[in-house]
Amino acid sequence: MANRGPTYGLSREVQEKIDQKYDPELEGILVDWIIAQCGGNMERPQAGKAHLQAWLMDGTLLCRLINSLYPRGKEPIKKIPDTQMAFKQMEKISQFLKAAEAYGVITTDIFQTVDLWEGKDMAAVQRTLVALGSVAITKDDGFYRGDRSGFHRKAQGNRREFSEEQLRQGQSLIGLQMGSNRGASQSGMTGYGMPRQIM
Repeated sequence: MANRGPTYGLSREVQEKIDQKYDPELEGILVDWIIAQCGGNMERPQAGKAHLQAWLMDGTLLCRLINSLYPRGKEPIKKIPDTQMAFKQMEKISQFLKAAEAYGVITTDIFQTVDLWEGKDMAAVQRTLVALGSVAITKDDGFYRGDRSGFHRKAQGNRREFSEEQLRQGQSLIGLQMGSNRGASQSGMTGYGMPRQIM
């Protein structure tokens, strides 16, 4: 974690709500996937979001993860420098985020660099990694490795083409969404101004 003082009042309440969204079970699924996807020659972090943050914080693993989803020679991040300088590590996280968006992860599923770097919202980091895994499974291009049960396949578009004749036929039908007047009658209705007959 970054060197920040304790939070008080509303800031503390907001941070506690953000922290409640973190899923320890999902953490294990994501760690297993990252190790399988990047090649099993890495050390597994201890359980807990602080350990996950420390494991991913330098950005190297994230860059290796996104590169492993592409064919050799077409990786989006060409050079992954091994450095301890903070701004370079944050730059690697930013490169991962841009590459994840280019891969197909929607913008609303992508975390901010400080969410990981300062540990402000590790649940957002989890959401991004789940979205990335789901997009990789949906693409089904042979580059996904690991257990597929932790992610879901995203819905695909199913465009339909109709001929002009089919479109004309559809205009003459009244859909049931508009309602139906079948069985409607005015029996039992009284004229305007007459008292209601209650028996």
